[in-house]
Amino acid sequence: MANINLLPWRDWERERKQKEFLAQMGAVLVVGIVLVFGAGMYLDNAIDTQNGRNQFLKGKIETLDQKIAEIQMLRKQKADLLARMQVIQELQGNRPVIVRVFDQVVQTLAKGVHYRSLESSAGRLSVEGVAESNNRISALMRNIDSSDWFMQPNLKSIKEDPKNSDYGEQASTFDLSFTQTNPNKNPEEEG
Repeated sequence: MANINLLPWRDWERERKQKEFLAQMGAVLVVGIVLVFGAGMYLDNAIDTQNGRNQFLKGKIETLDQKIAEIQMLRKQKADLLARMQVIQELQGNRPVIVRVFDQVVQTLAKGVHYRSLESSAGRLSVEGVAESNNRISALMRNIDSSDWFMQPNLKSIKEDPKNSDYGEQASTFDLSFTQTNPNKNPEEEG
């Protein structure tokens, strides 16, 4: 048996194992490349899908932001319209009151007194006028105080006017103010 040469068989076996190893390495390399390529495609597809979702959400958010801005604009317009309506209602409601106030101004006017000017500001009336005497001014103040539409007469100044051609030597000019009230309103509405 010493004559059997096993060297070529070992060489052939070594070559076969080497070819088998290279084939397995090639197969593993191909499988690795396919897996990496597949994983990359999967991740790219997942990223594209998520980007599509993000764009969809951004579009919906922009639409909602526009609607919110429109709602806020409509709320502001509504508040403006309600304020205008309130002013109009107050004007409509105060229209008969103004007529009644002027009527009361005439009714409270004492004999021997006439007004030179009448101003109204924030429910307060200021009157400048001329009277025959101080007693006439007192009568005017009593009339104002007894009126349901006026209260708190306040005589700011009184001056003698002896050169007055209408009322003579005892004539006086005066400056008077008083508060306008509405007896038809409830006390809760005024406060």
